[in-house]
Amino acid sequence: MTDLRSAPWPKLKRDLVAILRGLTPDDCEPVVGALLEAGFEAIEIPLNSPDAFTSIAAAARMAPDGVLIGAGTVLTPDDTDRLHAAGGRLLVSPNVDPAVLHRAAVHGMVTMPGVFTPTEALAAAAAGASALKFFPANVLGPNGIKAISAVLPKDLAVGAVGGVSEADFTAYGAIGVRHFGLGSSLYKPGDDAATVRARADKAIAAYDAAFPAGR
Repeated sequence: MTDLRSAPWPKLKRDLVAILRGLTPDDCEPVVGALLEAGFEAIEIPLNSPDAFTSIAAAARMAPDGVLIGAGTVLTPDDTDRLHAAGGRLLVSPNVDPAVLHRAAVHGMVTMPGVFTPTEALAAAAAGASALKFFPANVLGPNGIKAISAVLPKDLAVGAVGGVSEADFTAYGAIGVRHFGLGSSLYKPGDDAATVRARADKAIAAYDAAFPAGR
């Protein structure tokens, strides 16, 4: 089982994942549209959102080629199959479950399991994860993630998620982290598309300032 690995993390212009927890199908099209127009190339709709698979399928239909649409809070192989059927290509989970990661690899998905300790991080790497989601990153902080990263494969993408906003990009960038999941700093249930677009533009500008092209 451990020999089958997830798809590699793709080359994106910006390694930013929009986390749309609580998004409803009615709000999906305008909110996702605003994020795509702003330049986001990875969007996650957690499965504890209302009728999440309907929203994921709608977002997948909207997304241009090369944009990752997927789910967060994926806990079972069955949910992984449903995500694939809905057109999702990105699987984000709060934990490291080899059975879930294996099923995602069968479907050719990009995976980002949640980790907090060196043991969890190394287990996720051994299970073939595309990237790691250090969560909650605001508890570990840049120094905690830096310490754990010292024992990880150098080519494994590392992301900071949880209590992270555009104000933190530079601090994490200083220790080599360029992947971020943005949740409540970007979207809260009920936010309209204009609000999300303004926050998305702010995040994009901050990312480009922290990580100039070619750096």
